[in-house]
Amino acid sequence: MPHGHMPLPSFRKMVEDTLEQSGAQLHTFCQAFETVTPSPVTQPLNPAEERKVLSLVSKHGPDKLYQVTSNISGSKDLDLTLHRGQIVALLQSVDTKGNTNRWLVDAGGPRGFVPVGKLQPY
Repeated sequence: MPHGHMPLPSFRKMVEDTLEQSGAQLHTFCQAFETVTPSPVTQPLNPAEERKVLSLVSKHGPDKLYQVTSNISGSKDLDLTLHRGQIVALLQSVDTKGNTNRWLVDAGGPRGFVPVGKLQPY
């Protein structure tokens, strides 16, 4: 061990200082991470999109609707490509491999997977 030659009190002090510094860095990171970013600006829906939302509500209920917060480019099989502001309905909060970071959604026609981090409750 590189610190094996240090006297025990010095080694203990070094470890405590390192842990204290790491704890402060972790606290700062957590505070920055928890800062809420502003929601995307809600734009009025065009009539076709409004009909699609009403259809999704009638099929899945209002508590299952989510809005896409930024453009999504589907890169894998069964991934959807969606635009910011689109409304989708949650079908399953997990993909076929048990990954909870990708949700199966109904986009009012096509169904597929999207990253959960790009959805917010509508």
